[in-house]
Amino acid sequence: MEEQTEIVGRAFVDHYYNLFDNDRSSIGTLYQPSSMFSFEGQKLLGNEDISAKLNALPFGQCRHVISTIDSQPSSFSGGIIVFVSGSIQLLGEDHPLRFSQMFHLIPTMEGSFFVQNDIFRLNYG
Repeated sequence: MEEQTEIVGRAFVDHYYNLFDNDRSSIGTLYQPSSMFSFEGQKLLGNEDISAKLNALPFGQCRHVISTIDSQPSSFSGGIIVFVSGSIQLLGEDHPLRFSQMFHLIPTMEGSFFVQNDIFRLNYG
């Protein structure tokens, strides 16, 4: 069970940041109308608002470099908590931005997962 949780967590992280870096306009497909997102303290509800926020960020091309991925089963049957730390390299910037992000993944009837909860913070200092 623990190994499967790690495999799913890593696969999700690879997929999420690949979409973010290369096809951000389709990232909303990972969320549902009940999904919640906290971005630097701003709270959003639903895949449409989350997608709009991510697509309106004031930078275009970027590259995420993942440092750590920690995954645990959640109390929701089949759910997985994934905690990520890493950095974002913005095009034309010399210094990467450090970040932490937490995802709560919920299984779907089709056998995949969607993001129920997502919390993102830049790490300063």
